[in-house]
Amino acid sequence: MYNIAVMGDRDSIYGFGALGLATFPVSDEKDAARLFKKLSGGDYAIIYITEKLAQALEEEIEKVRENPVPAVILIPGISGNTGKGMESVKKSVEIAVGSDIIFND
Repeated sequence: MYNIAVMGDRDSIYGFGALGLATFPVSDEKDAARLFKKLSGGDYAIIYITEKLAQALEEEIEKVRENPVPAVILIPGISGNTGKGMESVKKSVEIAVGSDIIFND
C-alpha cells in the first residue's frame, strides 16, 4: 500500500497531518535533498512539495518525474504562489495530451 507525503516548511504543511498525510518539515536544502531521495525511493506514491522547496530540488524532482511513481505535485506555501505548480501541471498535460489545453488570454 502506497502512502502520501508532504514536504516543505512547517507552517505550510502542518495542516496536511490532520488529513492523515505524512508530513516532513524541512528547512535545510541538504536535508531536503536527502529526504526527497529517501521518500521517492520508498512507499510513497504521491509527494506534495512546496513550490519554494521545489526550486531547491529541481534536479532531483526532474529525475523522479521520469518514473510513474511517485507523482510529485507542487503546492503553494505560506509565502504565496510562485506559479511553478501550475507550470508543472501544464507541462504534464501537454505531455499526456500532446497539446496545450490551458489557454491564457
